[in-house]
Amino acid sequence: MVETNNLLPARYRGPGDRVFKTVIVLFSSVIILLAIGTALVIYLEARPTFRAFGYWNFLTETTWDPVAAVHGALPFIIGTLLTSFAALALAVVPALGVAIFTTEYAPWWIAQIINYTVDLLAAIPSVVIGLWGIFNFAPMMRERFYTPIYNWAYEDAEWLVPIIGAPSTYNFVTATIILALMIVPYTVALSRDAIGQVPREQREAAWALGATRWEVMRKAVLPYARTGIVAGILLSLARALGETMAVAMLIGNSNRVPFTLFGPAATMPSVIINEFREAVETLHYSSIMAVGFYLFIVTISINLLASYVQQKLSITKGGL
Repeated sequence: MVETNNLLPARYRGPGDRVFKTVIVLFSSVIILLAIGTALVIYLEARPTFRAFGYWNFLTETTWDPVAAVHGALPFIIGTLLTSFAALALAVVPALGVAIFTTEYAPWWIAQIINYTVDLLAAIPSVVIGLWGIFNFAPMMRERFYTPIYNWAYEDAEWLVPIIGAPSTYNFVTATIILALMIVPYTVALSRDAIGQVPREQREAAWALGATRWEVMRKAVLPYARTGIVAGILLSLARALGETMAVAMLIGNSNRVPFTLFGPAATMPSVIINEFREAVETLHYSSIMAVGFYLFIVTISINLLASYVQQKLSITKGGL
């Protein structure tokens, strides 16, 4: 019986195997150390803010006034969560529909065209999408949608006026729609890959039991692919949380809460990109770094949650 080198005990392996293992472990460790080092550097820069306001008070303070040396991250946290989850809600159903259509229903040539188009959409720089939003999308939405809706609410449903707010060109809804457009390609790609990896036997078993085409998709394909789909949705959420340029260009950048639908708002990335160069005062600079530190924690947490969900669903997949 011939034994391969991989089956031999470690003490019998050649020096090449040990060198290769050392290099791989070193490279893997560098990635982890870089993430830890990034978090540590940002935290050290944010310590003056944490000493001045406290960890919890900084999160719950609603005032952001660099002139008065009062800094609170709550407006930006609310804006980030609202825009990200609203964009995800808008993007998930269309993205999943596109993934199902291209993998299960569309002829191969139509599927190729759609997939290439989606991939090209993901490759467009966010600043380019932001410029298109500034000069075309935002003015069109204000004139054709926001203003008529506001006028109707002002005349017939006054209770809606404080919720929707006076229409402005750059506002919460515009930024959310653009953000949803930007995360659709990621959700489509990950969902498409997950559905495409479902074994053919899974479908054939459902066909053999007399299932319809929709029943095959709903009861055989989607449950098997749920691992990749859920992980893709969470990764798209992490992408939405960290999006900077397009959101900063279209959201209006208001530091006051509560926000209105047609009024300006702000997010954690937008306040960082807008005020970083102007932060000449130590506490102002430290507060921006504190916002970045909490954004780093949230983004890393979402990615770890995606990995955890993927692992848990992969373990239970055999029971479907």
